[in-house]
Amino acid sequence: QVRLVESGGGLVQPGGSLRLSCAASGSSFTINYMGWYRQAPGKERELVAEIITGNKTNYTNSVKDRFTISRDNAKNAVYLQMNSLRPEDTAVYYCTADIKPYGNINARYWGQGTQVTVSS
Repeated sequence: QVRLVESGGGLVQPGGSLRLSCAASGSSFTINYMGWYRQAPGKERELVAEIITGNKTNYTNSVKDRFTISRDNAKNAVYLQMNSLRPEDTAVYYCTADIKPYGNINARYWGQGTQVTVSS
């Protein structure tokens, strides 16, 4: 069974940095898309950054020039480097991927979420 496992969240002061990691594990599969979403208290889940076909990246406007998404295909992993963090970046961050397990259909998978808190 395919799983996405995240790590790297925590408490950081404004202006600080964190790096989130997410790796897919399980039996044979192919990954077609990877990204990061976040959900702050009382708000809807929103896209933060994604890597699509051809390694093109997209970011929500509020994180452009501060966050960087990257992918390691050999490790089936995606990372989110977050710099110049602001209190409004506080949220639970979720890794997501479109994965096709061998012999099965393509489906959207989600990690368990990791808390990022930006506070002094």
